[in-house]
Amino acid sequence: MTLEFQLALGLKAEKTETVTDKNTAIAYGSGGIAVYATPAMIGLMEGASLAAVEAALPAGFTTVGTQVSVAHAAATPVGMAVRAEAELTAVAGKKLAFAVRAYDEAGLIGEGTHERYIVEAAPFVAKANKKLAAKA
Repeated sequence: MTLEFQLALGLKAEKTETVTDKNTAIAYGSGGIAVYATPAMIGLMEGASLAAVEAALPAGFTTVGTQVSVAHAAATPVGMAVRAEAELTAVAGKKLAFAVRAYDEAGLIGEGTHERYIVEAAPFVAKANKKLAAKA
């Protein structure tokens, strides 16, 4: 099945969240200061990327993140809103590339690239769950 023709370059989406004690560097264990965690920013960027293409995929298909390359350039305090934007920039078969950016209420806080792959959800989960059987 060729899926690349169903995804137009330039598809965009955004996700927002407020910085709380639950998404700080302290909460994630990625730092010792109560500011927005880099892993939280990356998760928001990944969510925006998923949202950009999700509606264009056939039923039963989704995308999974495989690579992230971002710079987190500015700290965001608890109480401030963060918005991540993603734009589909390339499609190569099942491989998708996105430009991602994150902003707080004062401006740009992070940017970079993100790759995702199109997968059929049920077989993907079944393959992952085989690891449980191997563990037993």
